[in-house]
Amino acid sequence: MADDLLVIIPTRGRPQAIPEIVQAWDDTGATADVLFAVDTDDPELAAYKKHAAAYKADGRVRFTFGKRRRLVGTLNAQAVKAAKTYRFLAFLGDDHRPRPAATPWDERIRICLSGGPGIVYGNDLLQGEKMATAVAMTSDIVQTLGYMAPGAMVHLCVDLVWVAWGRGMGRITYLDDMVIEHLHPAAQKAQFDSTYADCNSAERNEADSAAYYDYRDNGGLEADLAKLRKLVEEAS
Repeated sequence: MADDLLVIIPTRGRPQAIPEIVQAWDDTGATADVLFAVDTDDPELAAYKKHAAAYKADGRVRFTFGKRRRLVGTLNAQAVKAAKTYRFLAFLGDDHRPRPAATPWDERIRICLSGGPGIVYGNDLLQGEKMATAVAMTSDIVQTLGYMAPGAMVHLCVDLVWVAWGRGMGRITYLDDMVIEHLHPAAQKAQFDSTYADCNSAERNEADSAAYYDYRDNGGLEADLAKLRKLVEEAS
């Protein structure tokens, strides 16, 4: 179905990931649209633009180029726009790779979310059920909250928020056999590059952790859950 599932992938400094991700789409039989969100100040901008030209004829693949907003800012900007036309929205990092299965992963997402407002995530072979490092949700969640992740966080801890949303609204599914592998240095599956250094610095960890605990403990999470529970009630 056209315009039913969009996967948003903010990416920086890793143009080599683009053909790998598109190949993963091909290997898994995925039909979901994928949007690569690239910063216009990216030092690898020229390489990204070459990929955009190369995949122009592929109806699944799109690129957007804009000012740097960091991961959460970029994700929110694209998700809010896409929620107007797509039924389901997903986030993958540029270091995630869906893996083949009997039923394609994107079809599993559609099936799980077809019953109404909710969140689904799979096994990243690193955090498993603990964190939704890659996630999908119904677009009405984004429309209800006005964002796909709280803007006080820049990069880290949003995977914990998504789990909290899903559990708090009673509409979350973890699919252990839907593998969306996280090729992260913590799993010895990637080199520690400048993007990882920036996103996983002590300063970023401290700031995002503080923002997460403030959101969780000082009313932000409860306010969002009240909206999400109402959404579920109205959809029932």
